[in-house]
Amino acid sequence: MRFTPSQPPRAWQRMLSGRRLDLLNPSPLDVEIEDIAHGLARVARWNGQTRGSHAFSVAQHCVLVERLTADLKPRLSRQGRLLALLHDAPEYVVGDLISPFKAAVGLNYKAFELRLARAIHIRFGLPPEPSSELLGLIKRADHISAYHEATQLAGFAKAEAARFFGAPPRGLIAPKLVPLAPDEAQAQFLERFQRLS
Repeated sequence: MRFTPSQPPRAWQRMLSGRRLDLLNPSPLDVEIEDIAHGLARVARWNGQTRGSHAFSVAQHCVLVERLTADLKPRLSRQGRLLALLHDAPEYVVGDLISPFKAAVGLNYKAFELRLARAIHIRFGLPPEPSSELLGLIKRADHISAYHEATQLAGFAKAEAARFFGAPPRGLIAPKLVPLAPDEAQAQFLERFQRLS
């Protein structure tokens, strides 16, 4: 069927699970963790501009952020850790836009991403909007992850990465980052999800 001016453009994404996720009005009923893991494992961080045989995926990044969040706050609840794991879950359908491009796109993009995040949170029994304290903790872990990704994989000098993302706190063990093949990253993400949910 061809698009004609009288028809509205298609606003849903067909998933491998068979679900159709309406991007403008996402329903939690159309969210499946397997679709999220599959998509995130195939979305490259840093627009793919990283060292290694494979791209460093958003799935790997999410697993790292969940671990760093727990390192920063060891008594964090499983629910808090699950929210950290899912912090970039909307990217399974919208991709990973680099921060400078998100800033250029503006606030409408952020609202779009937040609608997807709410549907994902509700689907897995999480608060639609996490507390500002938890969001701050996850953002801090996200910046620490970005620092290590930047210096180990994306060619940033430590001083440059510290300027953009902040230096990691002393005493936090630095991860050794090795980009995984998509199937491995997907399995790693799903394993963390199963342990936390």
